[in-house]
Formats: sequence, C-alpha cells, structure tokens
Amino acid sequence: MNEASSVPVPRGRLAVVGGVLALPIRGFFGYLGDHSMMLWKALLWLFRRPFRPRLFLEQMEFIGVGSLPIILLVGFFSGAVSAQQTVRALKLFGQERFVGATVGLSLALELAPVFTALMITARAGSGMATELGSMRITEQIDALSTFAVNPVQYLVTPRIVASVVMLPIMTMVFNAIGLIGAYIYAVIIAGVDVGSFIEHFRYLTDPSDYLQGAIKAAVFGGSLSLAACYQGYNVRGGAKEVGLATTRAVVAGSVSVLVLDFFVGDALGTFFPFQS
Repeated sequence: MNEASSVPVPRGRLAVVGGVLALPIRGFFGYLGDHSMMLWKALLWLFRRPFRPRLFLEQMEFIGVGSLPIILLVGFFSGAVSAQQTVRALKLFGQERFVGATVGLSLALELAPVFTALMITARAGSGMATELGSMRITEQIDALSTFAVNPVQYLVTPRIVASVVMLPIMTMVFNAIGLIGAYIYAVIIAGVDVGSFIEHFRYLTDPSDYLQGAIKAAVFGGSLSLAACYQGYNVRGGAKEVGLATTRAVVAGSVSVLVLDFFVGDALGTFFPFQS
C-alpha cells in the first residue's frame, strides 16, 4: 500500500478550505436576507399612519419626471437603431414589411423595460444612495429616530413605492418614443412601405405584450430602489464611503435588473403563452 495515500488530511485544513468556499455563499444569503428585511419593513410601514402623501409625490417627480429627458433621448435612438438593424436583417429575406411588428415586440417585451430601468438606476438610483448616505453620515437619520419618526417609513417606503409606480409609466413613454424613432428610420429613411409597417405592427402586437413589459418594469423599479436605499441607508464612515455606496447601488441595481429580466420573463411566459 502506498504510504502517502494512507496519510489522513488534517481536519483543520479541511475546515479552512470549507470556510473559504462557504464564505461567498454565506455572504450572498446574508446580503439577500438584509434586503428582504428592509423590503418587509418598508411594506409594513406603507399601511401605517402618518401616510405623508407629499413624500410619495416628491419621489415620483424625482424618479419619473426628472428622468423624462434621458428616457426620451435613449428611447428615440433605441427604436431607430432597432429598426436600422431589423431592416438590414429582414432585407436578406425580402421581409421588410415586418419591421414594425419586430421592433414593436422587442420594445414592448425587452428593450423598453430594461433600458428604462437601467437609465433610472444610473440617474435616480445613484441619487437615492447618495442622499441617504449623506443623511446617514451627517446623523440626520438618527435625528429622525430621536423625533419619533421611523426612518424606513420616511425615507425608504416613498422611494420604493414611487419607483414601482413610475417605472411602468416611463416604460410606456419609452415605447412610444421608440416607435417614433423606428418609424422615422424605417419609413422615411429606409423606404419601408408605411402601410405594411403599421398594419403588421397592429396585427402582431397585443396589449398583453405591453402588460408584460409594465409588470417587468414594476419589478425592476422595486429591485433598483431597494438596492439604492439599502446601500445609502447602511453607509458607515465618511464621504468616501458615500461614494462607494453609490457605486455599489448602481452596480447592484443594474445587475438585479438583468438577472430578474430572465426569471420574470420566464414566469410571464407561463401566464402569457405565445400565440401565433
């Protein structure tokens, strides 16, 4: 018998290796649990007095109306670029008349909710994290507790609710302006027949497609605002930590949007089966 093979591996070494491998898993579930607890508290405080509707309206204005220029700009060129690439692809098969339906479906189901969420994460999500982080390091959040004001109800709940409400609205705006961009490129520049563009769009796109996009947008709104509020609310340290928290909020919000896009899209496919 080989003597080297009979030597037992020290238990301490196995414990170290197991601890190293388990550390990322433990960190992930701890991170997920902390976010879940903040979301649960925010939802509980949503139904408790005082309601403070002014805070919700302010956040809706900041997240929705404030993001309108960038949504219009990105939406227009996203629709135009989608039409540009679709025309090039469909010309290979002589099927340019399906450009309107193809772009309309891609905008409704994927491009509009995802791009809208990413743009609002970059703009509003970073703003939420920075604002809450600054309030934390200047002890304004502690002052709210001193005056018997629950910080989660006052700061977190309005932001999450406003994001869930405004993301579907901004997604519909993205859809509208994206279709305008697609129409301008396909019909005016590429010379696609206007009747075919509109008729195939009307025939192949359904209200359920836009409903799926709105549901996705609402889920994305909750995830990105929760990530931003969590990072800002739990800042410890000084101004440098606020910057790091803002970076983490944008990264976490963007990644959550892309990951949830797969799972939510797969779930919606069960309730909204494709119909030819």
